[in-house]
Amino acid sequence: MARRSDEALAGLLGLGSQSARKSHYPELLARLEELETERNRYKWLFEHAVHGIIQASLQDGVLAANPAMARMLGYDDPQQVLWAPDDLARHLFVGGFDELTLIRERLSQGQALLGYETRLRRRDGSTIDVLMNLLLKPEGDGVFEGFVADITERKQAQKRLQQLNDELERRVAARTFELLESNRNLQRQIEERERIELALREARDAAEAANRSKDKYLAAASHDLLQPLNAARLLISTLRERELPSAEHNLVERSHLALEGAEDLLADLLDISKLDQAAIKPDIDVYRLEELLAPLASEFDSVASSSGLRLRVHIADCALRTDFRLLTRILRNFLSNACRYTERGGVLLGARRRGAFVELQVWDSGRGIPADQLDKIFLEFNQLDVGRAAERKGVGLGLAIVERIARMLGYPIEVRSQPGRGSLFSIRVPLAETLPQRQVHAAQPALGNPLPGRRLLVVDNEVDILLSMQALLGQWGCEVVTAVDLEEARQRLQGKAPEVILADYHLDHGVLGCQVIQQLRDEFARPIPALIISADRSDACRRELQALGVPLLNKPVKPGKLRAVLSQLLAET
Repeated sequence: MARRSDEALAGLLGLGSQSARKSHYPELLARLEELETERNRYKWLFEHAVHGIIQASLQDGVLAANPAMARMLGYDDPQQVLWAPDDLARHLFVGGFDELTLIRERLSQGQALLGYETRLRRRDGSTIDVLMNLLLKPEGDGVFEGFVADITERKQAQKRLQQLNDELERRVAARTFELLESNRNLQRQIEERERIELALREARDAAEAANRSKDKYLAAASHDLLQPLNAARLLISTLRERELPSAEHNLVERSHLALEGAEDLLADLLDISKLDQAAIKPDIDVYRLEELLAPLASEFDSVASSSGLRLRVHIADCALRTDFRLLTRILRNFLSNACRYTERGGVLLGARRRGAFVELQVWDSGRGIPADQLDKIFLEFNQLDVGRAAERKGVGLGLAIVERIARMLGYPIEVRSQPGRGSLFSIRVPLAETLPQRQVHAAQPALGNPLPGRRLLVVDNEVDILLSMQALLGQWGCEVVTAVDLEEARQRLQGKAPEVILADYHLDHGVLGCQVIQQLRDEFARPIPALIISADRSDACRRELQALGVPLLNKPVKPGKLRAVLSQLLAET
């Protein structure tokens, strides 16, 4: 068998039997030595090649194989792989006789079978993937040479790569499905959110429309309520000033108190409605502190005295930058509550400097406020538990109004209280840099009561109010002329100017009371003193009358205030 292999190897290298040729051709000795060297070199390459090399015959099977081919198939010696044709089908080609037949046919049709990929069986029964180039020798004796490369790792890598690609495609498909599902869910969420937002906008618009409707209704209803309340207040005041039997006088006083409570409640409702609508704008100016506190001290001195309390006032010599009317509203509420919830002792109204601010304080020695109630006292419709219903006044809007005004002005409020010992309500207001001059009022001569015999014109489109004003002013000794509009006023005045004009702000057909006042002043060519009485509490109305120099009294009119204003107007003429 070995001899056959050597001869095959010599034939593979194209050398044949060199010894016979040397004896017949001595001249070729040098050439033969060269060929021997070349033979040894090719033999060395054959034996040490990385890839497998075989020589086989279509009839005789494998004639020669290099060590790399043997190792590739799991054999130790190349002699072990010199199979006959049938053995090739059984031991080498996985495809068996069919594959061997196919190779023979393809080699018979041409000179080479290049890039042929197949699977070979190894000694241990496993298989490898190989790439073969089979070259048919040109001599025509059916011998071919094969060069074999193990591509198992490449095939496995391709398989793994394909598996990875398949897995990646599956994962991409799954992720794509998840993303599509997430997008669908997101789209549903967006649509649901849009639906909710639309519903919320519609609900908000409906609420705002309802709120506007409520505000309009409240303003209209309040105006309509203030008119009969004003007439009732004037009539009750007329009765209070008359000599009546004790029983009737008691009934009048009770009616007076009931009207007062209704007026306060209605005023609070109007104020909080205007604050919620942001219809009130601060009018900031500089005022001496005494200008602010002195009228409050005068107003609440009698209130405190009637409750058996002592009111003390400490006024510092400083000036504030504030809205006089709004700050007065806050302090009036503090003082009113202090007098209401204090049974004995007193109330202190004072001020303390705090850097660039002054802290206006109202102290009382009343029942105090429990700690768990301090954060609730500024809520709407919240009242402290005062026990009996008779002791409750209003509906708990006072401090809610205070909180809104303070927030609008940007003034911090502080409350400290000890149950059984009293409370402190304070508000911090900016100090003014300069102190304005005190207003010096010329001393008025003591004229007694200036009202009797004075001719007054009252213009109002409500007949009940005209009758009530006529009764009250007539009881004060005035000559009263009433009219519902300018034309009727002209007729009843009969060319004689009144000494004072009292006019409602809103008359019929859109006419304003200040227009009637100006027309009569022009017609009589004299600055007739005038007073506007109106249920309109808007800032626009107040500013317009300030520009005109006409004082304003809001309905329901307090008779004492009306009498004081009329007396001042008549004293200045």
